[in-house]
Amino acid sequence: MDWVRVEGTDHGEITLFALSTCGWCKKTKQFLDDLGVQYKFKYVDLAFGEEREQLLEEVKQWNPRCSFPTLVLGDHCIVGYKPDQVKEVLGL
Repeated sequence: MDWVRVEGTDHGEITLFALSTCGWCKKTKQFLDDLGVQYKFKYVDLAFGEEREQLLEEVKQWNPRCSFPTLVLGDHCIVGYKPDQVKEVLGL
């Protein structure tokens, strides 16, 4: 399962690790869409086998509790739905 890339204004590397059934993940994704920023995302719960294990390890590097959504903006990590923090990191 490839990363889904969303086109928009380039603010550096933005990666969203989400669950397809998570309301806060959907809100975070919608917020990024509304901002019009470029980002990539993957629904971790829709990955299987080795790919899922690899994704979970990557999430744990940023967020040891492995909770969702986990949003990585460059070298910053924001866990949960926190639009004010996202705007601050992006300088918006």
